Amino acid sequence: MRINADFSRRAAIARAEHSWVASPENGVERMMLDRIGAERARATSLVRYRPRSCFPPHQHPGGEEILVLEGTFSDETADYSSGWYLRNPPGSAHRPASREGALIFVKLWQMPAYERVPVRTNTRDPSAWQRGGRNPLRQDRTPGPQSSPNLIRRATSPHLRESVAATLAACSGLDPTNT
Repeated sequence: MRINADFSRRAAIARAEHSWVASPENGVERMMLDRIGAERARATSLVRYRPRSCFPPHQHPGGEEILVLEGTFSDETADYSSGWYLRNPPGSAHRPASREGALIFVKLWQMPAYERVPVRTNTRDPSAWQRGGRNPLRQDRTPGPQSSPNLIRRATSPHLRESVAATLAACSGLDPTNT
């Protein structure tokens, strides 16, 4: 499949001309903005999660970038509201879901193979944009927003474990108290 695959040409999709395509999982639809390949493809898409929808655990051999546009997107590590940017390096894996529904912008297979550091940045946090501040995309061990105290508190809060468990359980129909 090839959609807007000639990157030397401008591509635009008018609101009236777009279409949502069902994904392999119920409740998740995609609007393919560009694509080179079948299901496992170099792709840029908008992805819409209906409430209580999820994907099974899966890997991203070519990496994945996500920007949460609306709602709350979750995986087994956290809940991410609009404005969060996630960068999952090549070879990473996750189990994405949304309890309330979400709209995300996703890029697949567009990272160099040497990238290994996951990034989680709240783009709505002014400190993530401070000049001379930490760079979340650097591959060395220079501290970045992914290691800031606010994100560390977020990642270790007891509420996080309960929230993530409830989100994943809701889309699986499981009792979150047994996860």
